[in-house]
Amino acid sequence: MESIWQTADVLPVFPQQKEDIHTDVLIIGGGMAGILTACFLHRQGVRYVLVEKNRICSGTTGNTTAKITFQHGLIYQKILKSSGTEAAQKYLTANQTAFEKYAELCRNINCDYEIKDNYVYSVSDRNKLENEMRALQKIGYPADLCENLPLPLQTAGAVKFPSQAQFHPLKFIAALSKDLNVYENTFVREMVGNTAVTDHGRIVAEKVIAATHFPFINKHGSYFLKLYQHRSYVLALENAQNVDGMYVDESRTGLSFRNYKDCLLLGGGGHRTGKKGGCWRELHRFADEVYPASKTICFWAAQDCMSLDDVPYIGQYSKNTPHFYAASGFNKWGMTGSMTAAIILSDMVTGKRNDFADIFSPSRNILKPQLFVNGFEAAKNLLTISKKRCPHMGCALKWNSEEHSWDCPCHGSRFSKEGKVLDNPANGDL
Repeated sequence: MESIWQTADVLPVFPQQKEDIHTDVLIIGGGMAGILTACFLHRQGVRYVLVEKNRICSGTTGNTTAKITFQHGLIYQKILKSSGTEAAQKYLTANQTAFEKYAELCRNINCDYEIKDNYVYSVSDRNKLENEMRALQKIGYPADLCENLPLPLQTAGAVKFPSQAQFHPLKFIAALSKDLNVYENTFVREMVGNTAVTDHGRIVAEKVIAATHFPFINKHGSYFLKLYQHRSYVLALENAQNVDGMYVDESRTGLSFRNYKDCLLLGGGGHRTGKKGGCWRELHRFADEVYPASKTICFWAAQDCMSLDDVPYIGQYSKNTPHFYAASGFNKWGMTGSMTAAIILSDMVTGKRNDFADIFSPSRNILKPQLFVNGFEAAKNLLTISKKRCPHMGCALKWNSEEHSWDCPCHGSRFSKEGKVLDNPANGDL
């Protein structure tokens, strides 16, 4: 199982750490957020090191659908209701800035960058779409409400953001990362103050950035309450349909569509990690029904960290860790989320003010309904009898028959049949 991006072996190979290291900034995690942050620090002449436990982009970045957009579902009505007009405008501007930075960088990189319109559709709830249009009008963004989408399913319409983008993420990373100071196959097992302990030595840094998908230190930040993880599935289909745009259901369990070259990337089947869902079965059934002549050439799954309020956590890891930073909770919008994180974190560690940092602060109010759902799931699974327990916080693991893995319903750690850790926050094997 590999994504369509991983079929092309384009990424550079980096060495493994062999000795103790002293640096100004340590970045833990070699996905899109970590690589972009390293790139910006590199260009500013900051002394830094990036470490990745496997190969760079072997996690969520390698399994993305690679849409670059500042339309993140029907988010703007939610932010407007919970945090007000200024916060919604800041969120929009921050992600527009991220979008423009991609456009700037991609001008000089052969990464299949294409301008495409983006659509968030609803199968049945027209009111949600109209509410989003009113929210966008209030914050000054001219979106369109569309009918008659070129999709093989009935919808109530869609909110359209014109001139968004899509690309090949690993071709982009390959060009961006080749001169960076990176160590692969270097697993940070624990942090002792500002010292990272790996299997090959220690790395002492003035400042540390955890770009590890799910922040892995429990004693700070309460990320085990603020985040849960959600899996989604993708088929790359030949002989399907050119939808000439990017489409996603406003429901997290709905379908998404975009093309890459001659393939249709059909996404969906989503569910909370450790729970049951449609998985690839749902996608195959849909493809067999509406694209009977199609052929699956690749299939893969992604795992996303979901925040309490649909806004990422970017900034100081917690109020008590002034030299420790995090980036997580991109809520399925990891491309612009990663760029936003890189811009904010590279500013923070170099002492620059960033106008958007406040709305992404990991220390913002967490009294949201999802907090109680996350707490209930954790309590329920801690009390469940099971021989297989997650080493992260002891929750009962569930067998995932579709992907042949042991999954944690509490925080989303995953393990192979043999017990090897596949997804964090667990920091070791069973």
